[in-house]
Amino acid sequence: MSFELPELPYAYDALGPYMSKETLEYHHDKHHLAYVTNGNNLLKDSGLEGKTLEEIVKESFGKNAGLFNNAGQHYNHIHFWKWMKPNGGGKSIPGALAKAIDSDLGGYDKFRADFIAAGTTQFGSGWAWVAVKDGKLVIMKTPNGESPLVHGAAPILGVDVWEHSYYIDYRNARPKYLEAFVDSLVNWDYVLEMYEAAAK
Repeated sequence: MSFELPELPYAYDALGPYMSKETLEYHHDKHHLAYVTNGNNLLKDSGLEGKTLEEIVKESFGKNAGLFNNAGQHYNHIHFWKWMKPNGGGKSIPGALAKAIDSDLGGYDKFRADFIAAGTTQFGSGWAWVAVKDGKLVIMKTPNGESPLVHGAAPILGVDVWEHSYYIDYRNARPKYLEAFVDSLVNWDYVLEMYEAAAK
């Protein structure tokens, strides 16, 4: 398969004031496009050309750093755009997912605090996640382009804490960006979709 840059599922200015048009233009049109372009170049003659994106990510991890970095970030960003929507976030979480957050993560308030803490304490570039591991929800953080996929888990929600995802809007205030993400941007319907797929 070859990598392709997906369209954003909303207008560039749709996530304001929490994520600006300028951030989305740079993040999607420049950064994500670079992962796609570089990933396609590195995929050639890698022996993984016929695999799915998830397989490429898993099979290049620890073996082909250049390909992994770009394929991993491509995978992460495909979902990152869908994990956000206008007027998202907050506690209006679909039933099955809300129950899992209560039972596995100690309820919404504890999930919110722990997820923001994971993103805040990820040193340097990386991601914070909610993933399904061994049938339960867990909060994780990973460096650079890694995701729960390469750590035996299935990601259902992720937030990008590379500086390019928030610096235009929040400068160095990463916790404020993470609070805005959870409170005002998360597309819980897409999180539920991924949760149901992971729970099968």
